[in-house]
Amino acid sequence: MLSEEFKTQMGQVLWRLPPRQQQQLQEELADHLTKKGGRNGKRDEGKEPHSFIDLEMLPPELGITILSYLNATDLCLASCVWQDLGNDEYLWQGLCKSTWGHCSIYNKRLPADFSYRRLYLQLDEGSLTFNANPQEGIGYFMSKGILVDHPTELAKFIFYTRRLHWKMLRIYLDERRDVLDELVTLHNFTNQFLPNALRDFFRHIHAPEERGEYLETLITKFSHRFCTCNPGLVHDLGLSSDAVYVLCYSLILLSIDLTSPHVKNKMSKREFIRNTRRAAHNISDDFVGHLYDNIYLIGHVAA
Repeated sequence: MLSEEFKTQMGQVLWRLPPRQQQQLQEELADHLTKKGGRNGKRDEGKEPHSFIDLEMLPPELGITILSYLNATDLCLASCVWQDLGNDEYLWQGLCKSTWGHCSIYNKRLPADFSYRRLYLQLDEGSLTFNANPQEGIGYFMSKGILVDHPTELAKFIFYTRRLHWKMLRIYLDERRDVLDELVTLHNFTNQFLPNALRDFFRHIHAPEERGEYLETLITKFSHRFCTCNPGLVHDLGLSSDAVYVLCYSLILLSIDLTSPHVKNKMSKREFIRNTRRAAHNISDDFVGHLYDNIYLIGHVAA
């Protein structure tokens, strides 16, 4: 039987052990095998050792810890050999929560016959459906009771998973601006340099490939959120949401200029400072120069 402490740990996340704990696990495994070998007598010298260890012969904690390194496909295969261990609910709970960090169903009272393995398959099916048709995908999640039709719940689901295709996600957020608003508020840009914050933003909410109303909406929402997260910086530098908006567009244009192979004559730092200061008068030359250096060294803000 597994201890309650171990069950709690397994129920929270699918962990990855740090080196020290990996070494401890190896030592415990070696001790266990040594004791088992002592009970069964000496191994015949002429026989080759087994190529792998039967996990069911180990303590349950060790067997489950080893299987926790597997992805869903490999875990299904492992369950064909070690049925009890491979179908362990705490392993599948960890896989669900490490892949889809937030679902409304996690906070519900679960029925007695609830299965995290079945939930994983439903989440995978729903994600594939979303990547073909966003509205059908969200409808599937709701029909299975996985998600609640509330902007905050939908935004958290999107924010804490990487299984949704960015093109389909862009289509969905363009239609559901209420979900987009909640998704923006989940970002914390406190003490982040503006280009780095913009990169973080576009990693979750991909920028459209062309300039238009949707891109303007994204930058507007980002500018307000950035100022909300950094009131001290806004005060010290004399920034405003409108000034941040201008700087964001300048950073995007600079990113294209410096990274595109089609642009032969790259914009110089002096040109960038001069062009940006024309639109944002209160920003210092030093601050704008640091923006240029960041793009030059790190790369595109919306790649």
